[in-house]
Amino acid sequence: MNTIHDLIRYLDDSPSPWHAVATSAARLAAAGFRPIALHEQWTAIPQGFTVRDGALVAWRVDDDAAPAAPVRIVGAHTDSPNLRVKPRPDAGSLGWRQLAVEVYGGILSNSWLDRDLGVAGRLIVDGAPVMVDVREPIARVAQLAIHLDRDVNERGLVLDKQAHLTPIWGSGAPAAGEFTEWIADRAGVAPGSIEGWELCLFDVQGASLLGGDSSLLASGRIDNLVSCWAATSALIDAPAAGGTAQVIALFDHEEVGSGSTTGAAGPLLESVLERLVLARGGGRADLLQSFAASVCVSADGAHAVHPNYPERHEPGHRPIVNAGPAIKANANQRYATSPESAAVFQRACAAAGVPHQVFVSRNNMPCGSTIGPITATRLGIDTVDVGVPQLSMHSARELCGAHDPPALTAALTQFLAT
Repeated sequence: MNTIHDLIRYLDDSPSPWHAVATSAARLAAAGFRPIALHEQWTAIPQGFTVRDGALVAWRVDDDAAPAAPVRIVGAHTDSPNLRVKPRPDAGSLGWRQLAVEVYGGILSNSWLDRDLGVAGRLIVDGAPVMVDVREPIARVAQLAIHLDRDVNERGLVLDKQAHLTPIWGSGAPAAGEFTEWIADRAGVAPGSIEGWELCLFDVQGASLLGGDSSLLASGRIDNLVSCWAATSALIDAPAAGGTAQVIALFDHEEVGSGSTTGAAGPLLESVLERLVLARGGGRADLLQSFAASVCVSADGAHAVHPNYPERHEPGHRPIVNAGPAIKANANQRYATSPESAAVFQRACAAAGVPHQVFVSRNNMPCGSTIGPITATRLGIDTVDVGVPQLSMHSARELCGAHDPPALTAALTQFLAT
C-alpha cells in the first residue's frame, strides 16, 4: 500500500484538515484500530484512535506493555496554509461576485493567483459537523493583466492580502446569504440549519507525478499531508514492539502556532498518553517514567535545495530530492533534534535500508519551526525533527521527490517497531 500512488489518493482525498483526519481514520479502522471518543470511558485498548476536529491520535499498545512502558511517537500536522471563507462571505462590486476570505498561515500569495479553486471543510449543522467537499472550480483569484501593470516583471509582484486576494466566484451583484444557500445545497442541508463553518479553498488540480521519468510529485498540501500519510501507514504496518507503545499524533493548527485544543501546544496528546497509562492500571508516576524513556519523531517538510537559488542553502547541508528524508537540526532550538534523538532516527533509516540527509539553515536565514520543539517542551520527551525535502513550501501547489515519501514511511515503520 505504501506506494506513491497510494499517497496520491490520500492527498486527493484530503482537501482540508478534517478530511485528512477522516482519511486516516478510515484507513486505521479498516486495519482493525478501534475508534473511541474522548468523552467516553477508556479501558485497555490494544489498537485504537481518537479524533477531535482536525486532529487524530492513534496507538498500538502491546499486551505485555507495563504502564510505564516507553512510547514511540510520530507527530505531524493536518493543516496547510490556504484561504478560508469568512463567516460573512458575500462580497463584490462592479459586476463581480466575490468571496470574503481570511488568509490562514504563511501562504505564498502569488501561488494562489489564476488557479481554479474548490471549497472543502465542515459545516456545523444543528450542533454537529457535516463534511463538505466541492471538487470543482467555483472561485479564482485573478491577477492584474500585464497591460495594467507594465513593470511587474522588473519591480516584482506585490500583493496586499486584504485588497488583492479576494476570489471571484461569479458575475452580477452580491446578495447577502447567497453563499450560505449555495454551500447548503451542495452539502444537502437546509440553509437555516447552518450555525457556522470552517471552509478552505483549494486548487482542484489533483496530485500527480511529474517529470519525464515520473520521479517527482506535484500537489497541494504536501506540507504536511505527506507526513500524515507516512505516519498512518507506518502505524498500520509496524509490527508490535514488545513492551513498547506506538503512537501517532496528527495535530491541527501548526501553521498558525499550534496554540489550540487540537494543536501540539494543547493538551490532546498528553491526555491521550495519560489515559492509556491509566487504562493499564498505572498512575502519574508511571506516566512521567514513560515520558523520560520515550522518543518522538516530528515529521514535517524539509527545504530541498533549489537549482535556481542554491545560495539560499548552507553549504554541506543541502537536502536533495529522492535522496532520503532529512534530519533537521538547529542550535537555536527551532528544531528539537539532539544528537541522541538524531541517532535514533538514523538507526531506523539504516534498519529500513533508507538513506538520510541533514538540513541546517544558513546563519543569515533563520529557519521556521515545527511541532517538535513544542512537543518536547510540553512533554519533556526527546524529539527529532525530520522531513521529506520539497520545493515551493507553502505554495498552493508544492513539489517533492516521488521516492522520498515511501522512504520516510519505511523509516517510521522501523522507528515504531523498535
